[in-house]
Amino acid sequence: MNNNYIEQKKNSHLYFQIGDYKYAINTTNVLEIIKLPALDYPQKLPNKVVGLLKYNNFVINVVDIRFYLNLKVKPYTLHNELIIVKTDEVIFGIITDKIIGIKAFDTSMIDSLPYADNTMIIESLYKNEMETISIINIYAIEQILKNHETSTETFNEADIANLMPNDKNSKLILTKRAESLTKKFALNFLSTNLYAKDKYISFNLNNDYYCIAINYVKEVLKDTSVTKVPGTPDFIEGIMNLRGDYITVLNLKKFLNLQSEISSEEKKNPVIIIKDNDMKIALLIDKINELFDFQEIEPETNNDSYFLNKFIRDNSLYTLLNIEKIVNDKKIVVTDKGLAADQHQIE
Repeated sequence: MNNNYIEQKKNSHLYFQIGDYKYAINTTNVLEIIKLPALDYPQKLPNKVVGLLKYNNFVINVVDIRFYLNLKVKPYTLHNELIIVKTDEVIFGIITDKIIGIKAFDTSMIDSLPYADNTMIIESLYKNEMETISIINIYAIEQILKNHETSTETFNEADIANLMPNDKNSKLILTKRAESLTKKFALNFLSTNLYAKDKYISFNLNNDYYCIAINYVKEVLKDTSVTKVPGTPDFIEGIMNLRGDYITVLNLKKFLNLQSEISSEEKKNPVIIIKDNDMKIALLIDKINELFDFQEIEPETNNDSYFLNKFIRDNSLYTLLNIEKIVNDKKIVVTDKGLAADQHQIE
């Protein structure tokens, strides 16, 4: 195996944002990324633990590192994400505001803190011209959690619970997320045959990895000609003629408000033809990658986001798209001109 690949994997970090700061954890310690679910609260929560979560037949602690760093903690929302991490001895969750991506850190740009020891939550800093990322010492958190019995510092249940969304709809969504997590591991525990695998097709938008469940995919074209249509929204690339069927071509990067790093004028980009019920549309992307199997993830009820889940595969961060939300979005279905975005023209 290439030594450069081994070194890159060793220094690969998942980095994310909490509040105004960016942090990172080595990907070898990351089990998965999930949306914030409902948490359990005993009468007392020791050592700044913000809740408990049933995970893979265990009850794990969930922490917010801002409490350890004496930073202000804002109430959580449905958009918060939970990183499940592991050491040799414990598994626990870290609440984040936003997962940014995976990056191989250049060791020459990592500065160890001169005063740091094995009890410090932040062990080093990764610095480049654009940003500074604090690298978390998860083993320091491990020691804090393992020593909870000797600690006298506790949080009041009501104070922590008030950080969670408390409106009826949010509580319902958080509860369903927790139930889906429990159901996933229960099925896996009973029988690996019950824990189905689905096929996905992966592709790139800029340098980031995305995927779509294969049951939505009708066809993939590596090169396609797109005809511009005046008066349509910016994210409508145009229309294409596929064997006499005129299909709207959606520029996925523009639709998702992603910065465009590759100009569609430089070359012919591939498209993925997708269909949901009677709605058909072509997604303009940057690069087709591969088909792969992945353990089924049950999407949450009433998901109103374009993104269903994030997960790590082969040391890369993937985002699973919500095709039903995209295809049936009103801004695609109806336009003032009623031309390329008018799905009534598509059989």
